[in-house]
Amino acid sequence: MPESDDSGQVCSPHQEWDPLVLDALAADDFYASYKKRIRELLRPRSGGRYLDVGSGSGEAAIRFLAGHPVELVALDRSLRMSRLAKSRGVPNALAADAHLLPFASASFDGVYADRAFQHLDQPDIALAESARVLRPGGRLVLADPDYDLQALEIEDQELARRILRYRADEMVRNGALAHRQAARLVDLGFDDIGVEARTVVVRRPDVLDNVLNLRDWAHHAVGRGRLPVGEAERFVRQFDRAVRDGKLTYVLTFLLTSGTKAR
Repeated sequence: MPESDDSGQVCSPHQEWDPLVLDALAADDFYASYKKRIRELLRPRSGGRYLDVGSGSGEAAIRFLAGHPVELVALDRSLRMSRLAKSRGVPNALAADAHLLPFASASFDGVYADRAFQHLDQPDIALAESARVLRPGGRLVLADPDYDLQALEIEDQELARRILRYRADEMVRNGALAHRQAARLVDLGFDDIGVEARTVVVRRPDVLDNVLNLRDWAHHAVGRGRLPVGEAERFVRQFDRAVRDGKLTYVLTFLLTSGTKAR
């Protein structure tokens, strides 16, 4: 989603995510459903060792541990988030960089990253690191929104597409990476590669405002010299009119990419 904070998790263009917002997202039916699917795709086995890359507040790690008798390491670049995860009952929470994982090769049975790779400086290096620490036969699952796969209903569709394109290309570091991850797993020699799409449809403006700050995207583009002020103001007027008339619709597709490290 918007620019990342130092945790590798999403935050608005203007402020770091509050952990309570992350918790609220986790409780949402859409997010809860695809997070459950991440765990299923990992195919966890009793006693196995797993790594959560970009674990944020630790909510996903807590759910994983509650449902499976495994060892789980929750890794996040933010020391604040790692401390929060540990305070919530995640025993193995640490602050480290996804680009240089502090683990021996072939030391995990599964690795997963939820909404983390879209924000990384060098996602290919981080992916190679995730593959390195996997044991042969281990599972890797990556989940990210793909901002090449979004749509917004306002009156001027050409203007909407320009704002959405700006979102994909500039507001998120790797906004259109998700649909390319399967090809990268092929290059790394993974087997059993799969891609699943989960699409969220949002019609409540409070969700768009509190989670995505979509109404502000046009003025964000103005701030970077990518859009005239008049066009941004027109976008906001049309956005507000769509809200008033009950017509607002925003659609975004998340992709879950999974694979098995070759034996």
